[in-house]
Amino acid sequence: MVDYSKWKDIEISDDEDDTHPNIDTPSLFRWRHQARVERMEEQKKEKEKIDDKKRTTEKKMEEVKGKLQQKDGNFDELKKSLDELEKEQARVRNEEEELKKKEKLQPWNVDTISKEGFQKTVINRSVINKKPELTEDQKEMNLREFIKVNEKQLKQFGMMRKYEDSRVFLRDNHKLVCEDTANYLVIWCIELEMQDKHDLMAHVAHQCICMQYIMDIAKQLDVDPRACVESFFQRIQVAEAEYKKQFRSEIEAFKERIRKRAQEKKQKAIEEQEEEERKARLGPGGLDPVEVFESLPEVLQKCFETRDIGMLQEAMSKLPEEEARYHLKRCIDSGMWVPDGNKGVLDIKSDDNAAESEEAKSDDKNETD
Repeated sequence: MVDYSKWKDIEISDDEDDTHPNIDTPSLFRWRHQARVERMEEQKKEKEKIDDKKRTTEKKMEEVKGKLQQKDGNFDELKKSLDELEKEQARVRNEEEELKKKEKLQPWNVDTISKEGFQKTVINRSVINKKPELTEDQKEMNLREFIKVNEKQLKQFGMMRKYEDSRVFLRDNHKLVCEDTANYLVIWCIELEMQDKHDLMAHVAHQCICMQYIMDIAKQLDVDPRACVESFFQRIQVAEAEYKKQFRSEIEAFKERIRKRAQEKKQKAIEEQEEEERKARLGPGGLDPVEVFESLPEVLQKCFETRDIGMLQEAMSKLPEEEARYHLKRCIDSGMWVPDGNKGVLDIKSDDNAAESEEAKSDDKNETD
């Protein structure tokens, strides 16, 4: 079995471009690079400061020792100065040791993991084993199967609130350390936002970003994602304020994208529902009765609202013949006006229908006109 422990303290690169579409890649790499550079610069200045203090103290001690040997000056004062310098030298040594310990605990990164040995590398690409690319349908099918088998554990992870609990849970359920978990949490976030469960969505979004960062580390180091779990949770728990600030800003940006996507899906669902309702009420000629009704002159609208056939006949007779025919055809095509195939009469479509005798009279008058 491969031992991945030697990679657990490696800090990820900041110049890779293979990240999940739900992560704002430019922002992600920018803050990683900025945080790493600032930290290394701060350590460099601290080391230089300690080195300067060390050189200055050693130089002063040599001067005092020289004066003591040559008996140049007050012996008691020189001895007192030497004691103070020795104490200062001890303090500098302690600071130097602390800095070395700090550097030793610092994760490796692209600048410290190795030094240049060769200026040219030749890669035999024919022996590189690449995983076959899956189609979108295959990816979707795999995700569905993954969710079906692991949904209970996925929800457990999404609801966790402590880094340590998440670390232990992923260690014990290592099959969840994969891209499908991050994808499931994204889907869940959108569903929660659509249900107006904003606080719960925000919490699951945090867990989603944690998983995505683990996957990014694995991709950039080209290692098994399971080997990066310990490294990520150790790093995030002891990170400096700026690092955590950037991490939180990534979560906020992700939540904003979730809100936007949820709103788009809700709007699309509303539009689809309205379209289904419109199709369901289409008349025999394919016209929407609501749209036709709104296009009618106000006097005709009143006739249909009151279901008054006599008023409708009178209103139609007062319209120019071409306009009357136009509106009549649209009313028939939308199902608002139903011709009686047996009697050749026209009837207003209603839930309780008008009396047949009244319909016949209406038709007779139309034929006379």
